[in-house]
Amino acid sequence: GRASDEGPQHRVTITRPFLLQATEVTQGQWQALMGNNPSSFSTCGASCPVEQVSWWDAAWYCNLLSRKEGLAECYELQGCNGKQAGAGLECTGVEFKGLSCGGYRLPTESEWEYAARAGTTASRHGELDAVAWHNGNSGSKTHAVATKRANAWGLHDMVGNVWEWTW
Repeated sequence: GRASDEGPQHRVTITRPFLLQATEVTQGQWQALMGNNPSSFSTCGASCPVEQVSWWDAAWYCNLLSRKEGLAECYELQGCNGKQAGAGLECTGVEFKGLSCGGYRLPTESEWEYAARAGTTASRHGELDAVAWHNGNSGSKTHAVATKRANAWGLHDMVGNVWEWTW
């Protein structure tokens, strides 16, 4: 179940606790915070995952959510083109404040994979159609989050629906 550029599987050590939202960021969450909806599947509704979001957009979203909740911003974006996140934002660099930053941040690739596997070494936590919207069952569109079975840790859509950004 791995792409050709993934692997080989190897042991990593996660050195500190971290939290993840139980689903992807929804279009409703993005719209409420950012004031726009960049999604191609915008008729899907507020409970569908936001998509068409660049890595820069995701980092900006994390910073803005942190600021809104009075937390430290974890990214210092540099050389941004002045466009709004979700509307073509591009930057030339980023300074990450580190894993101990108290605000919202993207998970590392290892954190994301650890959370997706939820304590297993398997490539997914059940039969594909039961746990994921994918090319074979999605009708070439996104679907509302949390409509497929969660993994053992209560995380939905860790496989399928839309891709997630990591640090």
